[in-house]
This record gives sequence, structure tokens and C-alpha cells, in this order.
Amino acid sequence: MIVLNLQPPPSLPATRVVAFTTPKNYAGRLSHLIHNNGWAPLWCPTVIVESTPQTISSIRHCLSLKNGQISPLEEFSAIAFTSRTGITAFSEALAKIKTPPLPPHGESFILSALGKDSELLDESFINELCENPGRISVLVPPVATPTAMVESIGLGQGKKVLCPVPLVIGLEEPPVVPKFLADLTRKGWIPIRLNAYETRWAGLESVLQLVGKSEEEGGLDAIVFTSTGEVEGLLKSLEELGLNWGIIRQRCPRMVVAAHGPVTAAGAEALGVGIDVVSSRFDSFNGVVDALAYRLKSFDS
Repeated sequence: MIVLNLQPPPSLPATRVVAFTTPKNYAGRLSHLIHNNGWAPLWCPTVIVESTPQTISSIRHCLSLKNGQISPLEEFSAIAFTSRTGITAFSEALAKIKTPPLPPHGESFILSALGKDSELLDESFINELCENPGRISVLVPPVATPTAMVESIGLGQGKKVLCPVPLVIGLEEPPVVPKFLADLTRKGWIPIRLNAYETRWAGLESVLQLVGKSEEEGGLDAIVFTSTGEVEGLLKSLEELGLNWGIIRQRCPRMVVAAHGPVTAAGAEALGVGIDVVSSRFDSFNGVVDALAYRLKSFDS
């Protein structure tokens, strides 16, 4: 079992408290970056993002051979991964299949992922997908957004692209995935949605520490959002407690609200959460942390 150490050691006290709502599968990386800046990370995961037996079964259905000969994956020309969790869920399903589902011969097959997520499309992943790695083309768009991915993949000309995306439970689905699928359609692709994992509200307990800290003198110095779902999860939890975002803002008037990229920023603004800092480099969390550091440093000058 891996235990995430999301708090700085007592010997390294931090002068600023930075809350972040990232789910567990991303929390360790972001917490480490926050801590390295001398801040105290306050982890308040407002959503749970994970694969389930049902979603893994759905992926396997797209990979399993029919009549021992034909794989449903043969119908596709590409797989477009918009998240790291989608890739890990796909890897989990591949590990349960004895024969690589994509035949070794045929036209070039595209695998696409965003930013550092593409590191998971490594030799091991490709070999489990196809016995002939030369058939696989890994495409990483220059900008880590679904829109840039659509542009990089190019014209579909009626070909099918498999899109492993989340099944959203207990929250309104953000517009990111529907827009991504619509953009692919406009580019001539036939996008097939595959619910590869779940995104669920984490419950009101997820914000109790954040609310408690907001009531203390000094309160919160910053909060970092890495997806629109996290913002909605936070707002839902606050509502369950009889609170709202405006109250948190009033308690912490100097709090800096940071978003990991323009997609998250736009989603937060649409939900009524104003964003102060938007990372211009969002292929990794380094960008948003650096942008936040620059803003917080300006308070000290």
C-alpha cells in the first residue's frame, strides 16, 4: 500500500497554507511541488477519480477477440486519451488480456495523450497493445488541451477514434468531454465514447479541513484547482454545510485562487469561482505552482 505524505515534516514549518482539491492519483506530485516552495499543503480532494470493475470490463469488451479472431479495436484508427487515469485504466485492462488486441499489420494506428500523461504510452504499453510497435504512432499535441489534440490528430475522413473518458457520478459533467467529442466529429472523425473510469463527488467531509482553516486567523493563502470537477465538488460540499464560495472568500480576502490551465479556469469562472492565477504551462503541475509562487512573492515586495 502506498501512503501519500501530503503534509510537510514538523521540522520544516511553512509560512503559507496552500489548499488543493486534486484527487488522490495526482495529489502526491502536486503536494511535493507545494512543499518544495516552503508552503504547507492542505489536501482537500473534492472528487474521487478511479477505475472500477465495471469500467475495466467496458474497456476489456473493446479489446477482447471475437470468435478468437477479430478484435473490436480493429474498427478504430486511433485512441485519444485526455487524462492520465484513462491511460492507467486502459493499461489495467490490457494486463488481463493474453493476446495483444491490435493486429500487427495494418495502417498506422495513433495513440494520443496530453503533456506528461504521454510518458505512460511507453514501450510496455505499446507492446501489450500490438505485437508490432512500428504500427503505433504516439502523438503529443504541443499544447496540453483536448482542443490542441483534435487539431494535432487532423482530419478523420470517417475513421473511428476511441475516447476513454470519465463517467461522471453525483456531479454535472463539465463541458470538456462533450466539446472534445464534438470537435472530433467536426474534424471528420467518428468518436466512440468509452467510460474508462469514474469521477465522483468525494462528499462534504473533503472540505472540513479547508472550512476549518478558513475560520482561523490568517486563513488560507491560496487554493489550487486542477479540474472543473474539483471546483463543482467543492461548491457542492460547501452547499451541504450551509456555506458558499463567497463566504470562504470573505474569510480569506488575500487568498489567491489558481487554476491549472485555461480549461480549468474557464470551468471555474462558469461556476462563479473567480480565478486569480492561470498557468500558461500546463503540461505538468510545475506551471501552476510557478505561477502561484510568482503571485505570492509579489505580496512580500
